[in-house]
Amino acid sequence: MDARLSGSIKTTCPYCGVGCGVVVSPDGNGSAAVTGDTDHPANHGRLCVKGAALGETIGLEGRLLYPTIHRQRATWNQASAFIADGLKQTLEKYGAGAIAFYLSGQLLTEDYYVANKFAKGFIGTPHVDTNSRLCMASSVAGHRRAFGSDTVPNTYEDLDEADLIILAGSNAAWCHPVLYQRMQTARETRGAILVNIDPRVTATSAGADLSLPVAAGMDSVLFSFLLSELARRQKTDRAFIAAHTSSFDAALARAHEIAPDLSSVAARTSLSAEDIARFVDLFIHRERVVTCYSQGVNQSAQGTDKVNAILNCHLATGRIGKPGCGPLSLTGQPNAMGGREVGGLANMLAAHMGYTPQERERVARFWGAPHLAGGEGRKAVAMFDAVARGAIKALWVMHTNPAVTMPRADGVRAAMKKLDLFVVSEAMSATDTNEAGAHVLLPASAWGEKDGTVTNSERRISRQRPFLPAPGDARPDWEHICLVARRMGYAGFDYEGPAAIFREHAALSAFENDGSRDFDIGAVADIDDTGYQALTPFHWPWRKGAKPQDRLFAAGGFFAPDGRARFVAISPPHLAHRPSAAYPLMLNTGRVRDHWHTMTRTGKAPRLARHVSEPLLALNPDDAAHHGLRSGGYARVESAHGSVTLRVDIDPGLPAGMVFAPFHWSAATGGLVRVDAVVQDDVDPLSGQPESKATPVAVEPVAMASEGILLSRHPLPLPAWLQHVRLRLADGEAVFFASTRAPAALQAVLANLTGENGNRASLADHDTGHFRVASLQADRLETALFVAPQREEALFDWLIDMFAKDKLTTGEQKALLAGRTADAGPDLGPLLCSCFAVRRATISEAFTSGARDVDAIGALTKAGTNCGSCRPEIKALINAMPGLAAPPVNA
Repeated sequence: MDARLSGSIKTTCPYCGVGCGVVVSPDGNGSAAVTGDTDHPANHGRLCVKGAALGETIGLEGRLLYPTIHRQRATWNQASAFIADGLKQTLEKYGAGAIAFYLSGQLLTEDYYVANKFAKGFIGTPHVDTNSRLCMASSVAGHRRAFGSDTVPNTYEDLDEADLIILAGSNAAWCHPVLYQRMQTARETRGAILVNIDPRVTATSAGADLSLPVAAGMDSVLFSFLLSELARRQKTDRAFIAAHTSSFDAALARAHEIAPDLSSVAARTSLSAEDIARFVDLFIHRERVVTCYSQGVNQSAQGTDKVNAILNCHLATGRIGKPGCGPLSLTGQPNAMGGREVGGLANMLAAHMGYTPQERERVARFWGAPHLAGGEGRKAVAMFDAVARGAIKALWVMHTNPAVTMPRADGVRAAMKKLDLFVVSEAMSATDTNEAGAHVLLPASAWGEKDGTVTNSERRISRQRPFLPAPGDARPDWEHICLVARRMGYAGFDYEGPAAIFREHAALSAFENDGSRDFDIGAVADIDDTGYQALTPFHWPWRKGAKPQDRLFAAGGFFAPDGRARFVAISPPHLAHRPSAAYPLMLNTGRVRDHWHTMTRTGKAPRLARHVSEPLLALNPDDAAHHGLRSGGYARVESAHGSVTLRVDIDPGLPAGMVFAPFHWSAATGGLVRVDAVVQDDVDPLSGQPESKATPVAVEPVAMASEGILLSRHPLPLPAWLQHVRLRLADGEAVFFASTRAPAALQAVLANLTGENGNRASLADHDTGHFRVASLQADRLETALFVAPQREEALFDWLIDMFAKDKLTTGEQKALLAGRTADAGPDLGPLLCSCFAVRRATISEAFTSGARDVDAIGALTKAGTNCGSCRPEIKALINAMPGLAAPPVNA
């Protein structure tokens, strides 16, 4: 099939691990229309709101266009020579162990492959890790313990065929919305039951048949009880256990210790005995069961044990590798699995090989690598600790932002400033990591310019095809590596393009692979450039002379030396840290619906900023009252590692003692809001994955004397002490801010930002503390500043309308200082549907007019009729409407 259909190009979405296919239609002027690819088996044409808005994120604003050395523009020759000389000096003075690479699930597999070959094979450093360590490393470790390999046995089609779908630690409605809508379709068309296991009541809970708000960290208690009950009721698959597994008795004995009876399990999990019993009955009596798990399981100091507690239950029942059955890890990044395939983790070599002498010798011989790393390297947290200690002298970061996303982010940022050589390959010019003392910045190709492959959560490899030329001097990441490798005199880095890299990667996967290794795509090792361009999505393994395998392990065939899966006797669950008098609450971090990572992409799409416009501290009403916090007020959140100041959101769906905050905002997009600066750095001892869901914190109210809104055509420098967040507009930006300084004092600081050019008018009411200033040029609003004792929320939409106009009337100009025109509409409340810009008031009006369900409201308003991401929130709003008795959560 030709990838180009009527001038359109088929490629892959660059967000989560679902790996949706998209069709891009460039307009020839740097913009493009993006729709779902109906032929792609991952999404069948459906996109979430982030994918649907991709066309709004491909502009060149903020792009890094040229190499720089010490922030001075340089040529590629100069930059590659500078890096090569720096790496050589580090090698000669300190050895290969003083060099590290920190990679990203945003890299294509070809980029990842070349980086690992260069670092581990030729420089000889084992210290190569990835930001995927932060999202799915515990899943990898659990797979390897149980299966002998990092193999996901399922496909997405199993969601269509399952009788029971269990979501554990996954707010899929927001984080994997395309798969979540697929689950909802299975509920509606086939009667599948959906169980949601999560301490928080989330948007995902709204679509669940049974919601289990398990106590933080106690997931494995619940699954240990399930394993015990399966055995006690004689509902295990004894034949499968005997023929294909080992260590069942030890794992079962440990499960009995952890979960001896229903009452103790109820006490430890904070679940009712009735709900636990119903969960067990559903698992026993519904034959086809898929358990999807994500960050709530993985991001834990006992994440690997939680994964194995889930795998134990599927192995015990033989519900693995069969239609509608199995454990399914929902990965967070588009190419986290592709990075695993090429050895992107510090404890792996390429093609899913490890560091045994035999595997090392095989990889070194294939690559012709004279200095292959001798053993496992430092995982992410340990790597940055080594940077802080001075043990690592040179670091190359590619397509990720550790100054924002690593735990103890302030310490990481400070550590990077100590490096002798600090290189960043990045598409964007202003990131927190770039600003953390990078000596060399290399301009990288962005999503629309990249050419290569990615692998999604179900082992499906898809092509990512370019539809835009790379701007300025930007180049693919693999070229960054190859330029430096050749400068250092290394052979084997003269690739003509990504197809050549892919062929080598595929050949290594099949090299001396007699079926003992799971990852094998030897069937495409000889693909030519034309075939590579036309390559359609396929599952691995795809061995030479065979067909791609969609499911694995239904009849055993595990990749341990004895061919058997291993049951794991997990450690008794516990929290690495507990609340204390100094830090009485536990901070849980995660994502919001319409943003991604540190917003270098989604932050460029205006409509994605309107659903959740700023980072919020969500907490239970009782905790809020106890700590003197009110909705809309501000709180200082402090841990042993740092502090942030966040706006307060009262959320009855949070359990007492837990607070929640999203991690997306950075110093580039806000002030005093970098949440990972607060997060602890405890890690799982096996996977090295940090505990991001349970940091002890203290909260206290911050009495803001002033709040406001600032609109500007261009980003304005704001003082570091000002709590603020930036929102992208169609032609400029908006800033929400707050300060402990009085309005008059804040006015003196901020008024000068609005400029003196053009027609500038201001109004100050010192009695009420209101200050407004607007600057216009040719009757077009250029900047507007509104300061008051509290944010004038109702003005925001109206101000945006004024800002969007090419010319304001005299009346509208006067209205700016008055605050609002007489005919301005009412405040419509928060945005629920980003696709069609439908707000809460419009949903309420549709309900009042007689629309009593999500589909009926969609017919009137269009809300929920495109990507479906907002459907859970619409349903929750309907259930809360006066006069409609909401069904019980566990109905």
